[in-house]
Amino acid sequence: MAKDSLVKGTLILTAAALIARFIGVFQKIPLVHLLGDKGMGSYTIAFNLYSMLLVIATAGIPSALSKMVSEKTELGRQAEAERIYRAAALFALVAGFIMAVLLFVLAPWYARDISGDPNAILATRAIAPALLFFPLIAIMRGYFQGKQRMMPNGISQVVEQIFRLITAVVLAFVLLSVSLEWAIAGASFGGAIGGIAAFAVMSYFARKMRRENGGRLSERPGTGQGSKELANSLSYKTIYKNLLKLSIPIVFFSITVTFIYTIDSSIIIPLLRGELGEEVALELVGILGGRAQSLAGIPIILAIALSQSIVPIISAAYARKDIKQVANQTSRTLQLAILSGLPMVLFISIAARPLDGFIFGYEESQYGLDNGPYIVAFLTMSAMFQIIMQTSGAVLMGLGRMKPLVLHVIIGISIKLIGSFMLSPWLGIYGIVASTGLCFIVMSWLNIAALRRSFRFKVLGTRRLLGLMLSIVVIAVVGVGAEILTHSYVHPFGIDRLNEGVNSILVGCVVLALYPLMIMATRVVTKEDVKNFPAPLQKLIAKAGRLIGRR
Repeated sequence: MAKDSLVKGTLILTAAALIARFIGVFQKIPLVHLLGDKGMGSYTIAFNLYSMLLVIATAGIPSALSKMVSEKTELGRQAEAERIYRAAALFALVAGFIMAVLLFVLAPWYARDISGDPNAILATRAIAPALLFFPLIAIMRGYFQGKQRMMPNGISQVVEQIFRLITAVVLAFVLLSVSLEWAIAGASFGGAIGGIAAFAVMSYFARKMRRENGGRLSERPGTGQGSKELANSLSYKTIYKNLLKLSIPIVFFSITVTFIYTIDSSIIIPLLRGELGEEVALELVGILGGRAQSLAGIPIILAIALSQSIVPIISAAYARKDIKQVANQTSRTLQLAILSGLPMVLFISIAARPLDGFIFGYEESQYGLDNGPYIVAFLTMSAMFQIIMQTSGAVLMGLGRMKPLVLHVIIGISIKLIGSFMLSPWLGIYGIVASTGLCFIVMSWLNIAALRRSFRFKVLGTRRLLGLMLSIVVIAVVGVGAEILTHSYVHPFGIDRLNEGVNSILVGCVVLALYPLMIMATRVVTKEDVKNFPAPLQKLIAKAGRLIGRR
């Protein structure tokens, strides 16, 4: 398997993440139908806590492992890279077991006393076994990522989601005859089955690599400093010290989004049940977790793939003291993340009403029906800043700038918590969503400021930034107008859900066709930028350029 370039590795991860995200969103459709928004609220409470503990269980070690393996490989110290991997795998097994036990034991306390939903107890316990597998899977993915081999990671993500989907839907359907609580637990248990499937895929690729390399994971045994004798003299204590020195700051960054979502699922019922009632508050947890977070997670897929791809590349360049390469890759990555994530943010935000109705069906209460699409739209808008935050944070990780990264996370989470408690009495659920966006904005600004103190780089520049803002305004005005017109007048079928699907397509065509035209007309994208884009995107922009008479 040849080493993957940034673009190739990113495309592999993006394609896999898109498929996995599509399967994940598709999974929510039958689950929302079977469990309802209230049942999805209980499912969300369990899943968000599990996700946070999963990040803690791995302690950021996959990203730290990727960075260390990349650096050792660049320096020809292959045997050391293998020993570090074995030490990390042992840590993952122990930490996963401890976290699985903690999740199972503490489930009643968290679900009933913290989140205010006793129905989430069984669901939380059902997903606990997944922690036995996913920490080790994450370590294996980190090793392959450090070797700049993204195919195993991509395939395992897709297989995981397929098995999760089948298990969750089948068990939810079968156990619904027992009770809603058991059906929610069955849906949660799909995560454990997905973990077993993903582990099987990663194990296959690890065995395959060993066969190809004569019993080793590395391509060559290494000589000199990379000799087996030197690697064996590297104690696990030293490895853990170095890994944790890197990974503890990384875990603060990696846990940011998961922690924010866990905060939301934990505080919505306590903060809003006095105003809206417990049933509607639980429904809002389901709308935010089952609908809004699913759709808002689509635009950030490329940013996540870029973040995973850029860390080992930045680490290798920085190890060579090639600051020019670091600056170029930083500019390129941020530009690609912003320009490729923005069209989906615009589409989902503008078409939130028809997308929500078509994909998930209509909400259960009148309050949910009136506010669900707006919750989806506003959370998706905040995803634009999540893209910048995540990508810039990955560059800081690649540089080993962990202290400012930790400080930025602490500031961001503090803003999220303070904002939620201050704004929710005035704005309700929108205050909680707005505090999420504010958290991402502040962290993005702090990350970029920290990078600019290290080296000079340009993301877009003033002229192109103004052009991008003009493009956004024009697309928003035209897109919202198209959404209002289609909602009012386009009803070709007697089934509302099908009409919403048609309206989603029509609005999507308007927004996604207008986007490349506008960024070319306002000269946001230059010929040099286009050369760095993936081939399919180059062709799309070239066609847009011909339509407006530019070459």
